[in-house]
Amino acid sequence: MYKGELLAFATMVSWTTCALFGEVASKRMGTLPFNVTRMALSLVMLGVVLWCLTGAPYPADADSETWLWLSLSGLVGYVFGDFCLYNSYNLIGARYGQLLMTLAPPSASLFGWVMLGERMSMMALLGMTISVIGIIIAIHRPKKSEDTQQKISGKGILYGIGAGVGQGVGLVLSSKGLHCYAQAIEGSGISVNTMSFEGTFIRALAGVVGFAVWTSLRYRLPRFFVSVARTKALPHTLAATITGPFVGVGLALMATQYTSSGIAQTIMSLTPVFIILPTYLIYHQKILLREIIGAVVAVAGVALFFV
Repeated sequence: MYKGELLAFATMVSWTTCALFGEVASKRMGTLPFNVTRMALSLVMLGVVLWCLTGAPYPADADSETWLWLSLSGLVGYVFGDFCLYNSYNLIGARYGQLLMTLAPPSASLFGWVMLGERMSMMALLGMTISVIGIIIAIHRPKKSEDTQQKISGKGILYGIGAGVGQGVGLVLSSKGLHCYAQAIEGSGISVNTMSFEGTFIRALAGVVGFAVWTSLRYRLPRFFVSVARTKALPHTLAATITGPFVGVGLALMATQYTSSGIAQTIMSLTPVFIILPTYLIYHQKILLREIIGAVVAVAGVALFFV
């Protein structure tokens, strides 16, 4: 019972760790080089895992429809969503970027309703609303706050909106792709967990291809390799890869198999609340009263999903 919700919570913890390492790595390496390196590393990791689990380093049983939907998910969630996310970090900071990521749950719910015919109970809708309000209270910063290190730019806000919508829509596309995959392999004995990592591989492959094309249009190769070779960024990039597109996304796909996209996305969106304590311990950012109040409100909203 509540397996999907617990998997979503584990995803949130993994993504919190990813955000801590990813913000540092993207600023040191550059958004596009960081994303290309991160996705390429995750693809290798996933290939090794699949080889050990299935005997093939790729989803050998996936049909064309599965590849289509999961590839679209990778392009929307990774190439568009993550590009927007890390650019928003660079322009308005991680706190404001994560604030705008609260657009992911309503985006997931809307597209889940349109594409998958998912239905949300009134209690779940209420819980989602309260949770999102709590997240906003927790991470909001007045413009003249002592903690604000960067000005709020219109471009940064647009990137943040794009990141939230991209993540929500990408998750729904993943659900559609995994549903197609489940129908294609019905009776084959392949477990849901294995299928989730195979789905993550397809998404990662689409992300690598998408970012590679984008980078080739934006970067000259010597400049790109100079950025990637910055050794100070590599440990953070590796950590962000393991906790993000490898473990984190695999858990996220598993979560959508046991609960609706909207509920899973709302729980995952608690990342900006969960990240408060680590940022205090690591970066010595003081915790404000509104953050504590927001965290309590957000957790109360999530608790309504279990009623």
